[in-house]
Amino acid sequence: MNAAPFSLTDQRALEDPIGLARALIACASVTPTDGGTLDVLQAALETLGFVCTRLPFSQSGTPDIDNLYARLGTAAPNFCFAGHTDVVPAGDLEDWTVEPFAAEVKDGRLLGRGAADMKGAIAAFVAAVACVVSQGHDIAKGSISLLITGDEEGPSINGTLKMLAWLDQQGETLDACLVGEPTNPTVLGEMVKIGRRGSLSGRLNVSGVQGHAAYPHLADNPIPRLLRILGQLSDRVLDDGTEHFQPSNLEITSIDVGNPAVNVIPSAATAQFNIRFNDEHSGSGLKSWIEGVCRQEDAVFEVTYQPSSEPFITPPGPLSALLSAAIEEVTGRTPELSTTGGTSDARFIKDHCPVIEFGLLSQTMHKVDEATALDDLSSLTRIYAATLTRFFSA
Repeated sequence: MNAAPFSLTDQRALEDPIGLARALIACASVTPTDGGTLDVLQAALETLGFVCTRLPFSQSGTPDIDNLYARLGTAAPNFCFAGHTDVVPAGDLEDWTVEPFAAEVKDGRLLGRGAADMKGAIAAFVAAVACVVSQGHDIAKGSISLLITGDEEGPSINGTLKMLAWLDQQGETLDACLVGEPTNPTVLGEMVKIGRRGSLSGRLNVSGVQGHAAYPHLADNPIPRLLRILGQLSDRVLDDGTEHFQPSNLEITSIDVGNPAVNVIPSAATAQFNIRFNDEHSGSGLKSWIEGVCRQEDAVFEVTYQPSSEPFITPPGPLSALLSAAIEEVTGRTPELSTTGGTSDARFIKDHCPVIEFGLLSQTMHKVDEATALDDLSSLTRIYAATLTRFFSA
């Protein structure tokens, strides 16, 4: 089934998430391209009465990014849904069984890049708002907002972080936030993310002196020194995990000397690594440890780091409780409150309000034939709607 015309100005039509999800997927919004996605979303939200503000940001050396903040109502509390419309590249088109941006429905599933991560969840939340409004639930004592970026899959410089700064400048306050990332490993309702481990990536360069392999005394081979450093880094047990976090881990992801000759001692050797760390550690503390190990080896070294993210958690409380109750109401499952997985834009939002994450299944995100079950889209809509009604009746 190919993507059919869909009315963005029909409020009743917006109560079904499938049409909007297909319209969003049909926009080829590979980071940093928007592809018209935010126009589609804005039209749907304005139909429901949202006031929409486009927030384009730019920075030298990075792509320009368009973003969207939309709010329904002006009163507090402000319940925010955060997400992203940008997607990763489709990859080798020959491996797909459908066109990645055709938004086809086959065998009870919606296929296309972004179906799971996370245009499907965005459509489900919009549908949930439409259902809540049409059913006459009272949200007048508060507001509903959406914080949608086009820069989550990219460098995350001109997206959520700058949008939050803009909100502060405007005096806009978020009281609770739900991020629609795909959090469920195998079945809808099994997992809510209440935090994430931190991430630190680095590149370690150890210098030596180039020379002939037959005359090692005239050279200084950096490779053994680099290997000893890496051995110390990888052999250390960082921790055994904490109450809400799994153990931290360091992974060596590359070792390279760029040496095409077998009889030449290279002048430098380089390794790359990534550390996923819990609340036993900080990025600055891990950097000090790494550089201390290098100094112990008397190495001439340089370590360059990518911007790190710190671990964070929204401890189990009112927000996770009302979402868990909504999930159990719809699916019959009691979700695990987890901090597993990679990073997300929740790492920025946690400085502004309590934030948790819940969306579709993660099995096909970033993969060929990315898909979500139509039944899951419907159930997620009901979960989001139940969460909203519980939040505003609390």
